[in-house]
Amino acid sequence: MSPLREAPLALYVHLPWCVRKCPYCDFNSHAVPSAGVPQQSYVAALLDDLEFAAAACAGREIVSVFFGGGTPSLFAPGAIAQVLRAARDLLPFSTQAEVTLEANPGTLERGRFAAYAAAGVNRVSLGAQSFDDSKLEQLGRIHASREIEAAVADLRASGIDNFNLDLMYALPQQTLDEALRDVERAIELAPSHISHYQLTLEPGTPFARRPPPLPDEDVGDEMQIACQERLATAGFAQYEVSAYAQPLRQCAHNLNYWRYGDYLGIGAGAHGKITRADRGEIQRTARVRHPATYLSAATPAMRVADSRAVGDRERPFEFCLNALRLLEGFDLELFEARTGLSHSAIKQPVAEACARGLLLDRPGGGWIPTALGRRFLNDLQGLFLPE
Repeated sequence: MSPLREAPLALYVHLPWCVRKCPYCDFNSHAVPSAGVPQQSYVAALLDDLEFAAAACAGREIVSVFFGGGTPSLFAPGAIAQVLRAARDLLPFSTQAEVTLEANPGTLERGRFAAYAAAGVNRVSLGAQSFDDSKLEQLGRIHASREIEAAVADLRASGIDNFNLDLMYALPQQTLDEALRDVERAIELAPSHISHYQLTLEPGTPFARRPPPLPDEDVGDEMQIACQERLATAGFAQYEVSAYAQPLRQCAHNLNYWRYGDYLGIGAGAHGKITRADRGEIQRTARVRHPATYLSAATPAMRVADSRAVGDRERPFEFCLNALRLLEGFDLELFEARTGLSHSAIKQPVAEACARGLLLDRPGGGWIPTALGRRFLNDLQGLFLPE
């Protein structure tokens, strides 16, 4: 065994409503009720939840905040400011804390980003998905490409220059040229970060029940490789399976996840992970999923759907499920600090992964996924499952 050490702490806030649920989406998101988003009551519940959750982390510093959804930009800047003020009152914030808001280009009023910036948001993630209006319609998106461009212009006018564009590829009937054209349009808008990931058919979604005509696997692979090469020539270095960033512009919040850091999760369906180094424990929590149940809870404890300790046998897989998404891989020191386990806990699966060409020794110590390991990431991660 190795001593378990306290990990950096982030805050995730889930805002679960969308104007319309996209047919490919399996996130915990819900169409806006006919009466509208219950902002006031939901923020009150969030503040109650936050105070309850923060008690386990008294004095620990917040390194990042992420407002995810759903469509957080459906919430007014004043609501976002209220949550951030409450968080700062409860826990100290790093002077360099990254505060990200997810936004849908179709839900933004002109000038609103300036108000979000005043509330404390310093990074935005825009759900562009594609610049082809016909593809956006097939995906069930409520915006057009011109609204992406307008949102970026508004971002720059607000002083927020640190922003991500979400892009998908292998869309219905998409060609290689169309996928590259989407990347080209994204590059022209000069974001600091691009998330580029393949459309997949998730169980339980309308697309899974009635699959659209998607490109075959070989074409999808060609799209991924060609788009990666174009992003690299434009200065976007890949640092995770689907994440590309300009120098020093990686997403700090997501890096904390992938390095098996800690995070408070508040809001309907939010998950959290907290290390209690003094007890040698790692605790996972999950809030109740449905917004109505979350809102109706009489006490903050009733919003917790699940709370469990992560046992020693689970920790290697949990750690590697995250860390192996990174091109940098991980070193033994990080593994031991974040899991409280020694090298012996992963010695056998690491040796097998290296023998199969999925992992490579990293200069200076540790391991990195090979190109083959990244291509067959599920197989690589699966080697670390408890027997």
